[in-house]
Amino acid sequence: MDLRYEAYCFADRHFYDVQSHAETSVDDFSRELPELPDGWSQGEKNIWRHLHPKGAVLAKQGWKIHVSATVANAGRVLKATYDYCVEHRISFKYLRTQSIVLARNSKYAPREASGKLVAIYPADEVELERILVELSELLDGEDGAYILSDLRYGAGPLYVRYGGFVEQWLERDGKQVLAIEGPDGELVPDQRKPNFWVPEWVELPAFLVPHLAARNGGDPDEFPYDVVRSLHFSNGGGVYLATRKADGAEVVLKEARPHAGLDRDNTDAVVRLDREFKILTRLDGIPGVPQVYDRFTVWEHHFLAMEYMPGRPLGQWLGMHYPLTHNGVGDERITEYTARALAVVDRVEATVEALHQRGVVFADLHSLNILLDDDDSMSLIDFELSFHLDAPRRPTLGAPGFQAPPDREGFEIDEYPLAALRLWLFLPLNEVLELAPSRLRSHLDFIRRRFGLSEEYCARIERVLTPRGEVPPAPARTSLDERDPDWRAVCRDITTAILASATPERTDRLFPGDIEQFEVGGACFAYGAAGVLHALHVSGQGRFPEYEQWLQDSVRRDPPKQPGFFTGAHGIAYVLEEFGHQELATDLVTEYAKTLPGTVDHGLGSGLSGVGLNLLHFADVREDDDFLGQAIGIADRLGLELQLAEGPGPKAKAGLLHGWSGPALLFLRLFEHSGDRGWLDLAGQALDRDLAECMVALDGSTQVRDGGYRTLPYVEVGGAGIALVLNQYARHAPDAESVTRLPDLLRGAAGEFVIHPGLVLGRMGLLATLAQAVRRQPDPVFEQAMRRHLAALAWHAVPYRDGLAFPGMQLRRLSMDLNTGGAGVLLALASVMDGDASVLPFLGAAPTP
Repeated sequence: MDLRYEAYCFADRHFYDVQSHAETSVDDFSRELPELPDGWSQGEKNIWRHLHPKGAVLAKQGWKIHVSATVANAGRVLKATYDYCVEHRISFKYLRTQSIVLARNSKYAPREASGKLVAIYPADEVELERILVELSELLDGEDGAYILSDLRYGAGPLYVRYGGFVEQWLERDGKQVLAIEGPDGELVPDQRKPNFWVPEWVELPAFLVPHLAARNGGDPDEFPYDVVRSLHFSNGGGVYLATRKADGAEVVLKEARPHAGLDRDNTDAVVRLDREFKILTRLDGIPGVPQVYDRFTVWEHHFLAMEYMPGRPLGQWLGMHYPLTHNGVGDERITEYTARALAVVDRVEATVEALHQRGVVFADLHSLNILLDDDDSMSLIDFELSFHLDAPRRPTLGAPGFQAPPDREGFEIDEYPLAALRLWLFLPLNEVLELAPSRLRSHLDFIRRRFGLSEEYCARIERVLTPRGEVPPAPARTSLDERDPDWRAVCRDITTAILASATPERTDRLFPGDIEQFEVGGACFAYGAAGVLHALHVSGQGRFPEYEQWLQDSVRRDPPKQPGFFTGAHGIAYVLEEFGHQELATDLVTEYAKTLPGTVDHGLGSGLSGVGLNLLHFADVREDDDFLGQAIGIADRLGLELQLAEGPGPKAKAGLLHGWSGPALLFLRLFEHSGDRGWLDLAGQALDRDLAECMVALDGSTQVRDGGYRTLPYVEVGGAGIALVLNQYARHAPDAESVTRLPDLLRGAAGEFVIHPGLVLGRMGLLATLAQAVRRQPDPVFEQAMRRHLAALAWHAVPYRDGLAFPGMQLRRLSMDLNTGGAGVLLALASVMDGDASVLPFLGAAPTP
């Protein structure tokens, strides 16, 4: 679970978005602040409002001040800080609205950014000290969450850290990260982690030394436990496995930070920790409920010590045992899993009933709070939202797909997630039902047929999950729900939804997509307008000049941060060239050639191989030897890097976008272009390098390993990404040893259940991979798997404004982009239905030289 997505769910109920576009928001702080005097400029970027004295020169980097506040005092703290900075003509920025403050301090907001309300940019260290002294007097006694990335000044809400004042970007591990200049002028990462850090060449100002000593001055002997390892982090605090110093007993420590980890009614982690202590005390002795040992405070953080409950979260258990993720599942395996899952449900219900007998509503039942040991013995953890039946409250936090709606009260608040659990164990797509409640009956029909569940079992789920006062929602009827779908109609419906979602009035993005569009830009190929317009065009859905103009304006207004194909300039240039906007395409390719010496990523997504493939494409379509020479230069560089590449690391990188399959595709295309078998040899070596990161999965297929137990079958990272290139390599080297592994890679793409529908990390990428393979070498097993993929696409289908949309990553919101959303689905369907193997640029088969 990627916790970043939570912060992008506050602004819109359909799409991931930043909270920055409601200019007349009733909680915008500008309503309560005085107008800026003459001589000031003001601008907005995402969630921040920037204010700058005209004529003042802002340094690139230095010591900055952050002002912390709570939701309750944010307006008062901001007004005092605003008045001070304006009076003294000091550059600063502040969060635009009170709802943004709540989101930035919520339980799953980024820990390193929590607490920040205002950022102030002193001109030098003298001004730094003066501001801290004077502003600390003005804000004396004001509360705020501790800013983990900073050093606190005194006891108030002021913090300092050394970092960038203006945005500078540097490539690290295939991503662009914020940077500062080192002593030699070279860019280095501006580390933004939840701990105070000072670059080694920067000296802490002398007046801050006592404050650092105060931060580090705690007595370690005061803490009564030895922490063994961390189990979980949220913005509210950490959860740790520890031993008690007094007797060596193994315990779990839960930490709570004041004013942090807020829920939607502004309750912080400390209040919830105190509630959990009281509830666990009341539940003492119930099997499967941890015993509480201690409640104590050290420094400013609060802790709860409790019994360690063995086992793994139910989500991990499902990942290991759910049969539909595997290919070739037989009836015996289905029957065995069904019996086991039903037994798990019975154990959970019995434990929840024991809580109810003591008058306690658990209120947070979901797959991460249920632990199963090796013998399937069950326990519950995380009681911070639990409450006694007589308490005049209900939780405002909850897990997507499991949280009871507002029309449930008392023990009904637990009955709802119990019903959701009954469904989730057989089709774990509950989040989709929050976007499309009408999908419930079709999901129930599937689990009844596939797992042989009783009508009574499914009716109970439907009865509880249906909103009160309503008849069960009619089954969703979309073009995907026909017995024999008209796939051209499906593609038209997807196009309708994409076009209906467009926001040409916005400058940050044209089509809603993944949260990455707010990092790399809303114009890029993977997550932005370029990829969507490309998908609409090549799938036969048409061109849209007004949106092409938006793309051109966007590039000129906000140039890409990096050269890479999927996330930077070259993917945009490819699409502009495709649409005949050659001058701007040339400008992009030429301008970003200057950045290539600093690009070290080899991948197709953001690195050199994607750039090289695009340059080779430009060389072909323009018959330009200069572009060809640049492409060969990049390939030579990658070939040398390949020989020096280290072995597989602990985390997965292999696949089309991040692994060596991207360079392999470049080498292969150069072989087809020139006939030089040296390129073909390099392609084979690069594919072997990616295959070295693979392992045999639980179902016997070959997939990319990801850590100790997880394997990945996908296109971006995974076996399908390798298979797409290996399938084309096989045309030229059919007897190569690596080609013998292709069927096992394809088996990894044949599983019936896929959590996401999208192209690069979901079902449609697996479908496109199988389609390309059977086009070269027909196989009835893989053809049947393709039919299953097409039939199961309806699981994720969400009606949207007379069209058809699909949820993106995490399934929390819809996405229209190429990598994660509707545009990628459209591309994959078009490539399968029209018999065109080139689901993505550069993947079309070329003739043998």
